[in-house]
Amino acid sequence: MRTRGRRNTRRITGARFDASAAVGVLDRDGCITHWSRGAQELLGYAPVEIIGRPVDDLLTAEGMLRHRDGLPLHAQVHLCPLQDTDQDCGFLLLLTALPEAATGTPRDALLQQWIFEQQPLAVAICDLDARLLRGNQPMLRVGGFSEQGARGRRLTEILQGNAIEEVERRVLRVARTGKAEAAEPIVRLPGEAKAHAWAMDVFPLKDAGGSVRAVGVAASDFSQQYDSRERIALISEARTRVGTSLDLVGIAREFAELAVPRFADFVSVDLLEPVFQGELPAPVLPRGVTVLRRAAYQWAAGQALAAMISATDVHTHPWSSPLARCLAEGRAIRHSTKDPEIIRWLAEDPVQASLAEAFGPHSLIAVPIRAQGVPLGVALFVRYEASHEDAFGPDCTAISEDLVDRLAICLDNARRFTRERGIALALQRALLPRGSVEHPAVETAARYLPAGCGAQAGGDWFDVVPLPGARVGLVVGDVVGHGINASATMGRLRTAVRTLADIDLPPEELLTHLDDIISHTAGEQGGEPAGDIPGDIGATCLYAVYDPVSGTCSLARAGHPAPVLIHPDGTSSVIDLPCGPPLGLGSLPFESADVIVPEGGLLALFTDGLLTSGDRDVDEGFSDLCSALGRPATTLEALCDTVLDTLCPEPHADDVTLLLARPRVFGEDRLASWDLPGNPAVVADARRLAAEQIALWGLAEAAFVTQLVVSELVTNAMRHAGGPIRLRLIKGETLICEVSDGSSVSPHLRRARVFDEGGRGLFMVAQFTQRWGTRYTRTGKTIWAEQVLHMP
Repeated sequence: MRTRGRRNTRRITGARFDASAAVGVLDRDGCITHWSRGAQELLGYAPVEIIGRPVDDLLTAEGMLRHRDGLPLHAQVHLCPLQDTDQDCGFLLLLTALPEAATGTPRDALLQQWIFEQQPLAVAICDLDARLLRGNQPMLRVGGFSEQGARGRRLTEILQGNAIEEVERRVLRVARTGKAEAAEPIVRLPGEAKAHAWAMDVFPLKDAGGSVRAVGVAASDFSQQYDSRERIALISEARTRVGTSLDLVGIAREFAELAVPRFADFVSVDLLEPVFQGELPAPVLPRGVTVLRRAAYQWAAGQALAAMISATDVHTHPWSSPLARCLAEGRAIRHSTKDPEIIRWLAEDPVQASLAEAFGPHSLIAVPIRAQGVPLGVALFVRYEASHEDAFGPDCTAISEDLVDRLAICLDNARRFTRERGIALALQRALLPRGSVEHPAVETAARYLPAGCGAQAGGDWFDVVPLPGARVGLVVGDVVGHGINASATMGRLRTAVRTLADIDLPPEELLTHLDDIISHTAGEQGGEPAGDIPGDIGATCLYAVYDPVSGTCSLARAGHPAPVLIHPDGTSSVIDLPCGPPLGLGSLPFESADVIVPEGGLLALFTDGLLTSGDRDVDEGFSDLCSALGRPATTLEALCDTVLDTLCPEPHADDVTLLLARPRVFGEDRLASWDLPGNPAVVADARRLAAEQIALWGLAEAAFVTQLVVSELVTNAMRHAGGPIRLRLIKGETLICEVSDGSSVSPHLRRARVFDEGGRGLFMVAQFTQRWGTRYTRTGKTIWAEQVLHMP
């Protein structure tokens, strides 16, 4: 619509318009002279933008009104001429928007069509049977098909693959349930070299009544985001899955299992030999041949590879090897197997060449494992053509380095633990008796098993202490805690027990003195960090003294498990022994009990680790122990092995100590005793009786020293103690002379002056015998002297 002729901009007077109506005024040339607010709201033009412009600017080429944004506007247009006297002076333009329902292609529908066709997402519309109705250009392009050829066909008829079948099942499910679903399928489309990750939404298209009429599918390729997410997840998972123990081999195995097959097809962890001993290798490795021991490996098809390599092989790598080079250079090395360096390496290493020929790798990364700036070993990542089409890229190098950083921290922690545990075990073994202890009163066999590799060495200990009178002390203890401190505490307690046993204290008194020592020591350790409890506080101990003359064993315990007595007929029982508090608490007294051990019987002393191994409770542990001790065995050593194999077949969380003692009873042929009246004249009779007994035993060479000892000890008893006096001779590996009286006053060794009449007797006894001492009893004391026998 265009009017020709002279432009007339004369104002029209007397006209009144509704401000909300879409009204405009044209002059005779068709130029806009007036523009209402309603017209502005309908077409989007402000008065300053449109007044003075021809009305043709409001029309499309097809004669439709055009909105300011360029889109066609469907409206009714009324054009009425305006007259001034007898002449037309312009036109009145009335605009009325039509409802969109009355139009064939509404403006919003056109927008919807454009967003469907032009958006970058791949969008498809399917009917309720998963047949394709429409697909936009991105969908047609990625699928490699035309809309005309695919329309009306099911998705699985257009594309093949398990992922497409799953998408079709989702479409059918959404059509049935009306509930939207999301998925992230990995799909390899026609013409693609590898599968891609897709983020897919499947949603229902419903009518105004809520009925599902079709199903929409929107998908986008998010392979890069997926790969980044997987890398972050892999590194994050390494923080939780690698390093769950303190075992070097276990950590290496966890790392290899994590990386295969998610990141590589083959992973090996090779370490320098000192690392396995808990030591740090040299900070700088010499250029040349490198020797590495394999800690672990993992392959995606490990059964075939297991026949060709061993997990613990020691490998010698030439300088051309990427493992040797990355260690020496301290950086990750990435190669294709077609690189000259790899070709040269395989030519120099027949073992690796045979593996490469068998499995066809196409790329590898070797990353040095470093801690504190010192190399520990190498992690090797390999991809094979059969399973990984993509070779390692630069981003893969960064990922492998992040993974190995985590591995290095865990391996270094395990190495430190191995070193500390080795020191603790060495200290503990140095303080424990080595092998079986020979003693005339008992036959012994012992075992000490440190905790499994996931725990530090504890403070379990045992000892066999020779005592005067051919007696023997048996002790088993357990210190709170683990590590070097526990081993050092164990050494202090063992020394204290030996010192207290040397002064021949009864078991209950020995534990009382030991408890006092620990309590005083704990009070002096005020400089320890707050909250730390010394290892000897709460330690447990069992002390037993066996007398082969009477066949009696006196026992006392401080918070320790009661021992087990095995009778000659094979039956066993737990000794009913009062249980005192653990050491260092100083709260309750200790009590002892005397047990007659029958000849041929057996005592078993142990720590609680033996009872609770394998998640048993204490009662079940005692039952299993008694059953194992009752089994026939040729020797005590064999019986120890049987017990440990039965109760501790697997690595255990606590130390285990077992001490078996088969007591011997001295018969009349090895013992002689006499009761002496309180008369000084009886000293000569005592010498005679001792000489006759010595001759009867065939120990003529010991007669002089024995008579001298008897004379001095009996004389002292006559002068300073009084009756009743008892003389006893015990023949074992040594000859023991004992004189008992009713006094608690003990003689003391002193150096006599020139004019002193006394004080020389005990000095001579000490010079002629191996050792001597005093033992207090409930009725008095016993002075004893022991001399070495030179058996024929």
